Amino acid sequence: MTHSFRFALIRARWHADIVDRAAEGFAARIAELAPASQVDMLDVSGAFEMPLLAQQLATRGTYDAIAAAALVVDGGIYRHDFVAQAVVSGLMQVQLATGVPVLSISLTPHNFQPSDAHIAFFREHFVQKGREAAEAAIAVATRAIDPA
Repeated sequence: MTHSFRFALIRARWHADIVDRAAEGFAARIAELAPASQVDMLDVSGAFEMPLLAQQLATRGTYDAIAAAALVVDGGIYRHDFVAQAVVSGLMQVQLATGVPVLSISLTPHNFQPSDAHIAFFREHFVQKGREAAEAAIAVATRAIDPA
């Protein structure tokens, strides 16, 4: 049985050229698995803002799942550890409080350099992560409809 779902994908705008690849992978895989489904793309400044928007979206009750994509890099001042921890904890709190699945496509590489090789690697890696998150979104949304 084919279902129609509605998903939200929140994209952090830091490193947008890389993060947007997750959105491409997510939308493409959703179209393959559940073509009648809708994916709404929403942007926030950075990863730190993702949990609040996820909470606002989840409380509307219109989404079967929400995904959040960001690239939080080590800038050499250890701030990335705090940001990454806060983001993942915030996203987890949203899904536990609302019952709406919230998926993270957020990566925190310790050795990211803005070199052609690293950018190319992470652009491709984010496509795959987006596809995997889409599969997870379909799985959790389907389980909510057909719990058996």
